[in-house]
Amino acid sequence: MIVRPRENWFRLLFIWNGSVLQSIIPQLIFMAVVSSLAVFTHGRVFGEKIPLNTAPFTLFGVALAIFLAFRNNASYERFNEARHLWGSLLNAARALTSQMLCYTPERTDTLRIAQQLIGFVYALKHELRGTDPTPDFARLLGSEQAQRLRDQIYKPIAILNEIREELASPQQRCHTSDTKLWMFDAQLNELGKIVGGCERIASTPIPFAYNVLLHRTVYAYCVLLPFGLVDSTEFFTPLLCVFISYTLIALEAIASEVADPFSTAPNALALDAMSRNIERTVLELCGCPVPEPVKPIRPYQLT
Repeated sequence: MIVRPRENWFRLLFIWNGSVLQSIIPQLIFMAVVSSLAVFTHGRVFGEKIPLNTAPFTLFGVALAIFLAFRNNASYERFNEARHLWGSLLNAARALTSQMLCYTPERTDTLRIAQQLIGFVYALKHELRGTDPTPDFARLLGSEQAQRLRDQIYKPIAILNEIREELASPQQRCHTSDTKLWMFDAQLNELGKIVGGCERIASTPIPFAYNVLLHRTVYAYCVLLPFGLVDSTEFFTPLLCVFISYTLIALEAIASEVADPFSTAPNALALDAMSRNIERTVLELCGCPVPEPVKPIRPYQLT
C-alpha cells in the first residue's frame, strides 16, 4: 500500500515512487517505437497505406473508456470489501479482548487467548498470501502449538476453534456466565465471517475472459492509434500516442493490482502493517509490551 503525504499539484506531476509508471515503461517504449515507425513510413505497412483517421478512434475510445471504467469499478469493489473486512477484524479483536478483560477479570487464561487471537490474525494473513506462518506461530503461540498447526489446512479456523474451546473449557466455565459466553461467541462468529469473506475474495478472481478482452483491446487500440493520427499530427504522433497509451495501460495495470487486494503489489492492502497494528492494540489492552509498527520496505510503501 502506498502511503504518502498529500502533495501539491505540481509535485504530483513528477512523483515516481508509488506510481505504476515504472512497471509499464517497457510497454510505453514499445508504443513509442511503433509510433515513430508510423511517422517514418507515413502510415504505410509493407508499402500499403493504412486507411485510418481519427473518427473510428473517437467512437472506439468512448467504448473502451466505458469498459475500463467497469473493470476498475469491479477491481476497486474487491479492494474496498477487503479493506472493510480487515477493519472489521480490528474491531472484533479489540472487542473480544476488551470483553474478556472487563467482564471476566478472574479468568487465568485471558493473556493466552489474546496471544491466540493475534496468532489467528497472522494465520489469516499468511493464508491469503500463501506464505509460511510458522515463524509467527512460534513467536506468538510457542513451538509446540506451531508444530501442531503445521499440518492444518485451514489454520485460521483451527485457531478460532481452539479459542472457542478455551473460552468454554470446564475449568474456566465457573468464571463465565452463559450470557458472557454468548457475547464472546458473537465476536468469534464475526471473526469466522471475516475469514469467509476474505477467502471468497481470494478464491474468486475477476473472470479471466474480462482480463483477456480488456488487455487485447487496449493494446490493439494503442498500436493502431499512430496510423490514425499520423496524417493530422505528423511528428507529434509519438508524443500523443505515448501519453494516451500511458493512460490506458496504467489504468489496466492499476485495475490488475487492486483486483488482488491481498498480494504484495504496491497498491494492494498492507496486511503486514495491519496485522502488526492489531497485535499492538490487543497487547496494549492486555498491558503487555507493544512492538514497533511496521516500517515501509521502500519509500512510501507498506506491505
